[in-house]
Amino acid sequence: MSKPFIYGMSVEGDLFTDRELETKRLQLNFENGVNSILISPRRMGKTSLVKKVKGLVESPSLKVVYMDIYKCRTEYEFYEKFASAVIQATSTKMERMAENAKEFLMGVSPKIVFSPEPTTEFSLSLGLNPRANNAEEILDLPEKIARKRGIQIVVCIDEFQQIGEMPDSLTIQKTIRSVWQHHQHTSYCLFGSKQHLMSKLFYSRKLPFYQFGDMFFLRKIPTDKWIPFIISRFEVAGRKISVPLAEKICTTVENYSAYVQQLAWNVLTATETEATEQTFIEGLEATQAQVAPLFVEQTANLSSYQLNLIRAICSGYHTDFGKQEVTSRFALGTRSNLPKLKKALIDREFIDETESGLFLSDPLFVIWFNKNMM
Repeated sequence: MSKPFIYGMSVEGDLFTDRELETKRLQLNFENGVNSILISPRRMGKTSLVKKVKGLVESPSLKVVYMDIYKCRTEYEFYEKFASAVIQATSTKMERMAENAKEFLMGVSPKIVFSPEPTTEFSLSLGLNPRANNAEEILDLPEKIARKRGIQIVVCIDEFQQIGEMPDSLTIQKTIRSVWQHHQHTSYCLFGSKQHLMSKLFYSRKLPFYQFGDMFFLRKIPTDKWIPFIISRFEVAGRKISVPLAEKICTTVENYSAYVQQLAWNVLTATETEATEQTFIEGLEATQAQVAPLFVEQTANLSSYQLNLIRAICSGYHTDFGKQEVTSRFALGTRSNLPKLKKALIDREFIDETESGLFLSDPLFVIWFNKNMM
């Protein structure tokens, strides 16, 4: 029997719930060559959505390339990852990979490396470098392959915000945009886990990727969609949970997809036959124990002023931090210090800024901070 709930990785099959509208929209984009940009907070299921649509649309005439560039820190690390992923996804056999690389890229020395990791059978190394391979040639690779073979290609790039963090990022962005905007047989799906960095890349009129494609913000799955899913997954495991407790799982973690699955799993493991208020408490305690080490590490290097701003937000203040009563009560320092505090916490993804003010980004962090740091 498959695990009733999955967290910490992309989900698929029966474990993928709702997102009907987003799935249909992204599928239409993939099938019609429309660029897509997905922006949302962490743990909302972006990767799961993209992989679901990938499975729906792939065919001999439509190839979908998926890559995660989180570990790429330089321009040519990205190009190596980009080219390798494209070659691998468009080669029908492993034996053809090296031949395809040589056919479409000048001066490469492809090597197939077998991986010791159980989740990865092998990887393709091309040995790209600025002297032998210019950026435009590499970025044009999927379009060349698509034209030659008479197919459409969709390139999906996870953690795309890394492009904005690279040295000389603006030049890299201009180079990428200048090539990709001319592609007729290749489209792109760009998404990442750092919402504020992704927003900066695609919302700013001054940056190259402004209006690059269809942008949509992946919102939380509504509680009324989660409840039947949670109940059905408990039934798969031979247990029961009431509607109120299923709803409580959702509201406790503010409908963050990964956290709903994590908390539901921990409540399930604490339940023998039917979930109760006590098994919910035990499940929440188990969930908090799992994330606590991460929160301890994340807050270890925060200044006292930064911690105090978080305390103010936890106490219900979301605006007007410059008022004397707020700065005095929470020891926030001078008013001129507040923009720096806010920027630092946004950059480190502790808080989000909305039209209603500043809010903490992570619902489990809110619970942990209130319990341990107030």
